[in-house]
Amino acid sequence: MMKVAVMGAGAMGGYFGARLSAAGHDVTLIARGAHLAALQKNGLRLISPKGDLQLPDIRAVATPEDAGEADVVLFTVKNYDVAAAGEAIRPIVGSNTMVVTCQNGVSAPDRLAEVIGWDAVVPGVARMPGDIAEPGVIRHSASFDSLAFGEIAGGQSMRIEKLHDALIGANVMAELPGHILHNLWTKFIMQATYASMSSLTRLDLGPLRQNPDSFALLRAAMEEALAVARAAVPDLPDNVIDAGWDHLKNVLPADSHASMLDDLTRGKPIENAFLSGDVVRIGRKHGVPTPIHETFARALAPYEAGSPV
Repeated sequence: MMKVAVMGAGAMGGYFGARLSAAGHDVTLIARGAHLAALQKNGLRLISPKGDLQLPDIRAVATPEDAGEADVVLFTVKNYDVAAAGEAIRPIVGSNTMVVTCQNGVSAPDRLAEVIGWDAVVPGVARMPGDIAEPGVIRHSASFDSLAFGEIAGGQSMRIEKLHDALIGANVMAELPGHILHNLWTKFIMQATYASMSSLTRLDLGPLRQNPDSFALLRAAMEEALAVARAAVPDLPDNVIDAGWDHLKNVLPADSHASMLDDLTRGKPIENAFLSGDVVRIGRKHGVPTPIHETFARALAPYEAGSPV
């Protein structure tokens, strides 16, 4: 049994926490607001094509200190909360604790390591489409729930293998890639483009795929991000763009859209600075021009702190 704390137990963190709890692990959800109140009163309900769960006794707390030192912290806060949440989890990060980052983009592991040190940080790549249907209720909207993670230096370790086995035992699609940076950048190439185009057009993926002009723009923006990726991580495999492109073309449902669009339409802060914004920032660092993503990032900038009106 592993002791797991989920920092920022929204849809994604709550989902993985629910699966691990149902498999017999000691899970504490760290949440806030109405969602926390519902979790403490009624427990967690999960609606999923992989099987529904009702967990009336799952533990939910407001602050990390109340969770106690953990074997694993699933770090599922938004990008703009990484530094503050990193400081908040210090009391539960022991000498053997690993903190698995699950943010969109590629910069969260570095930013978290600046706070708690690289020894504790394990970069992760999560793909789990879902939302909070109502406080205390998580709706998982596809048949996949992938969580890939690995040591930043590559290779295997006992701690990541133990978490991998726990997730597999919980019926989660866990992966231990040999080079987690490759996975981070593979998702980033797709996600930065998809999030920006979803948010700027206010459209689901289906119409973006069906229109030849928007479809071509999707591909061009991914190629631009790929050029940045190759400059930043020279040993990326030749087919790094193919997985993301196939995901957009053939895997994601037509009625799906990036979660950043949900945040934008609800007037919440958005992760623009860590998606297209990071494509631009890292591109400048390596001398790679990024006119498409610079347009995306600048157009979305007024919404970064929430609704501008």
